[in-house]
Amino acid sequence: MAHLQIEFYSNCLCRRVSFKMILPNDFNDAWQPPQKRAGLPMKALFLLHGYSGSAYNWVPEHLATLYNFAIIMPSGENGFWVDGLSTGHRYGTFLGEELPAYIEKTFRLTLSREDTCIMGLSMGGFGALHTALAWPDRFGKVAALSSALIIHDKAHMKPGDPDTHANYEYYRECFGDLETAPQRRVNPEVLVDELLAARRPLPQIFMACGTEDFLLENNRRFHRFLTDRGVAHQYFESPGSHNDEFWDEYAVKMVHLMFGE
Repeated sequence: MAHLQIEFYSNCLCRRVSFKMILPNDFNDAWQPPQKRAGLPMKALFLLHGYSGSAYNWVPEHLATLYNFAIIMPSGENGFWVDGLSTGHRYGTFLGEELPAYIEKTFRLTLSREDTCIMGLSMGGFGALHTALAWPDRFGKVAALSSALIIHDKAHMKPGDPDTHANYEYYRECFGDLETAPQRRVNPEVLVDELLAARRPLPQIFMACGTEDFLLENNRRFHRFLTDRGVAHQYFESPGSHNDEFWDEYAVKMVHLMFGE
């Protein structure tokens, strides 16, 4: 198992950036042939952290070996994985275009839609959904845990309004004008409607949220939205809060759903 940290210059972020990567490139002769996935091309999982987090792996490494996929862990800082207003804050384009292209060029991985998945938690859950829907030709499957689907909550926020996590200026930097954000492409719902109208295929969508999570109603809302639109998806709820215990449990479940065909 190769553990890598790669640094390169990002034109989207206007600076040198780094990301982590795990490659299951070694095999134990004692393993059974089905575990080796011999002769099959390596797949990829982009793994997104949450607000105030950083790039790290929260997927058991033996699953990468079992299903033969690379784990790619970029840093989105606190940019909500979307293109912000400021120069150097194009986190969405970095994740959806620049980073996959760099990985294909550097590691000779063929990141086909069928073999490329994305998963995130909290802010990263929002980012995974938004990225997969904004670049549906790149990502074939998306798993979103405890997603921070907060566009509607912040739509009427004004400067100086109290907020548990960040101020008005932060949300405006990420989402642009907050009043119009629910009607623009920064909202995953808008991206779903665009794909449906164009009769383009959507990624396979998997979602999960704990019943004690403060984002539960936000996730239920998006689940109802997808159901009302007739979009096939799998949505899970079970006891749990906004914490590592819940995410560790569902990281395993989601990997089996995405790669265990």
